[in-house]
Amino acid sequence: MSNHEIDYRIFGEEMQYVEVELDPNETAVAEPGAFMMMDDGIQMQTIFGDGSQQTGGFLGKLFSAGKRLLTGENLFMTAFTNVGHGKKQVSFASPYPGKIIALDLLRLGGRVICQKDAFLCAAKGVSIGIEFQRRLGTGLFGGEGFIMQKLEGDGMAFMHAGGHVIEKQLQPGELLKIDTGCLVGFTHGVDYNIEFIGGIRNTFFGGEGVFFATLRGEGKVWIQTLPISRLASRIIQYGTYNRKEEGSILGGLGNLLDGDGR
Repeated sequence: MSNHEIDYRIFGEEMQYVEVELDPNETAVAEPGAFMMMDDGIQMQTIFGDGSQQTGGFLGKLFSAGKRLLTGENLFMTAFTNVGHGKKQVSFASPYPGKIIALDLLRLGGRVICQKDAFLCAAKGVSIGIEFQRRLGTGLFGGEGFIMQKLEGDGMAFMHAGGHVIEKQLQPGELLKIDTGCLVGFTHGVDYNIEFIGGIRNTFFGGEGVFFATLRGEGKVWIQTLPISRLASRIIQYGTYNRKEEGSILGGLGNLLDGDGR
């Protein structure tokens, strides 16, 4: 293996964290802000990019960091290295309610494509790059962005998704249609595109958006039930003074009775 070989355990249900076990001189890399706790003997260091180009020159490191910048992620990542004796643990927490997905890239063909904010942490050596969607429709109407993240290597990587996570194995030629925000990631053998729903009533009154993602097998797909964008919009809606109540003329009275009318 070219990547560091790490062990791990995932704890929790709705608010999960992953505990990574490092042998001496092993390293894990993570998004800034993902760190939760670590044993004494682990050294934390801020690095350019994803750590996969740390043995190269400055231009290689800058290019690796620049790829992350294009996806809207932080220019830097944090590396955690076991500089002590014996096994040490470092833990990384999920940023919002959902599930942590463990990806053994060696068993997944060496590459997984995911939403740009799905990556949490990985073994050192895993490359976190960019995946451009070549089709014009996918780029303009993908909903979650024209640029997606590409995780490459033969080690362990971890994604985070909102709500419950469904894992589907698509057979050759099998077609699956998904809300663009609910798509978390897929293996490199899956063909990804965006399709227009069509119909005037669907477009203006459907409430589900006018595009959905189409994925054609063969490969594996991960789907989330609660995209962070959907969660954020509901929080904003209920955080405003004039709340919009759904399906109830007496919504304002209900707010007064349940203590929410302020």
